Amino acid sequence: MTNLQPQAVWKHFQSLTQIPRPSGRKEQISAFLADYGRSLGLETIVEEIGNVIIRKPAYPGYENHPGVILQAHMDMVPQKNNDKVFDFDKDPIRAYIEDNGEWVTADGTTLGADNGIGVATAMAILADKNIVHPPLEAFFTTDEETGMYGAQALQGGVLKGSTLLNLDSETEGELYIGCAGGVDTTARFDFEPVATEEGDIALKIELKGLKGGHSGVDINLQRANANKLLFRFLKDAVANYEARLACVEGGSLRNAIPREATAVITIPADGKEELLQLVDDYEDLFIREYDGVEDNIHFTATEVECPKTEMPEDVQDFLIHAITICPHGVYRMIPEMPDVVETSNNVSTIAMEGNSVKVLCLTRSSVESRKEELRQIIHSTFALAGADVQFSGDYPGWKPNIHSRILEKMQEIYKKEFGKEPRIITIHAGLECGIIGRNYPGMDMISFGPTIEHPHSPDERVNIKTVQQYYQFLLATLKEL
Repeated sequence: MTNLQPQAVWKHFQSLTQIPRPSGRKEQISAFLADYGRSLGLETIVEEIGNVIIRKPAYPGYENHPGVILQAHMDMVPQKNNDKVFDFDKDPIRAYIEDNGEWVTADGTTLGADNGIGVATAMAILADKNIVHPPLEAFFTTDEETGMYGAQALQGGVLKGSTLLNLDSETEGELYIGCAGGVDTTARFDFEPVATEEGDIALKIELKGLKGGHSGVDINLQRANANKLLFRFLKDAVANYEARLACVEGGSLRNAIPREATAVITIPADGKEELLQLVDDYEDLFIREYDGVEDNIHFTATEVECPKTEMPEDVQDFLIHAITICPHGVYRMIPEMPDVVETSNNVSTIAMEGNSVKVLCLTRSSVESRKEELRQIIHSTFALAGADVQFSGDYPGWKPNIHSRILEKMQEIYKKEFGKEPRIITIHAGLECGIIGRNYPGMDMISFGPTIEHPHSPDERVNIKTVQQYYQFLLATLKEL
């Protein structure tokens, strides 16, 4: 991989794959980046939350040009295939070039190109004394994927530049000038377990093999949500086959479409064959319904040791009804841009914690009032089911500015470099630009990057050719600013 072009970027990306950096584990990567800045003799600041800011003086003759900030987040989404033995807290990512030589991907895990390529790019520019540029700040944030906590903690007056280049977009040839805001909803169902009926048996129901993906970028692809499909089955099993729910788990990350979900149910022993047939029927149904979208759906039932307790019937029913009703997927498109998602919701995770079941949803919208509307719908859904409902992690969207100076300049540069116009995009995902802009009103911002497919899933891969194009574009932009 280190022989790929541009070598400096790939060299640093390779080093990042060797450092465990899942969201929430910032100490090692933060220290690594701080040491890197100091090793170059550059001014290096480490904020209390772990953000790292490295300042590089301007190229000779560019000292009086307005400062530019290169911004990327240091954490990555930890997702792996179910059969992959891997510890994101310790193990290095095994990245490799796919057979066709066009992509870099990872062995059964997320690659971390989101946003490792952005971090590696800034590292390469910081070290290269031959690059022409104005005064630079590389701003590396922590825990973007779990709530943008690094950007949330940034105080006004810390950054000196007036233009911010966010390196966290995922399609080469596109310039992003706006993004969705988001909010998390957590619904908690508390209960006292009840004894399992004597003579019942237990079955472990497992749904695997879904594609998942980024809950913003991929939400319009109509991929299956493992939580929604599992509860569709559970509603039928409980209503018509005397099933009772003992435990349930689904999804693993707030910002990833759930790929897997499991439940343990109890049933009368004489109903086993009928229930197994129901599972087979639902597997066939799911495969037919998602033909052309999902190609590896596996829905199975295995007899397991019968638990001594299960959920009370009323809590079980309320939970099933609430998940069934709760919106998932695209809620509204942007009327003026009918190909762009405006508002969506992802039923992200369902987890048992002692005598509680917690359901987490991530709602996104580029319109604050629409985000609030959908948030209240979700609140009502779970409140009516008797859950305790809390909101957290609310962050603003980034309002597009079509009169932006950096947008105009980068459009000109892209056309000059590649002979075509770039696409101007508002993205249905969270970028840190919205949060940074809240504390730095008037800062001119744009986001761009190479082509990364299927971020937040083990199918994540980055296109090699586009990394070179993106880097060429960035260097040309810095020279013109």
